[in-house]
Amino acid sequence: MRTLTTSILVAALSLGTPAFALAQGTPSQSEAQTPPAQSNTAIRSIQVVDVKELEPAARSQVEDFVAHTDEKDLQSLRKSIDALPQAATALKAKGLNSSQVIAINIADGVLTMFAKTA
Repeated sequence: MRTLTTSILVAALSLGTPAFALAQGTPSQSEAQTPPAQSNTAIRSIQVVDVKELEPAARSQVEDFVAHTDEKDLQSLRKSIDALPQAATALKAKGLNSSQVIAINIADGVLTMFAKTA
């Protein structure tokens, strides 16, 4: 499953525009048509964004994406986040943990984790 997560993250990076990525069992049509640009994605920085802080259109897009994601895939993503010390540290600095992450985005070497707080 970790390989699938990595493949989807690399595919999201190669799209050129921000793409929300989760470890889904079936990639979307655009991801399936986009070959990975490289097998090793370098993350230069990490951002943590509360979904409540997003513009309404962006928030709706994230929530729609999450609505089509099953819990098993979400748990796999959260385990991957926990395995990346820099990501866990960035979440902890905001008083959050991986269980609150509902989606991620990778663009231009920036990993953005979208968290949903109570």
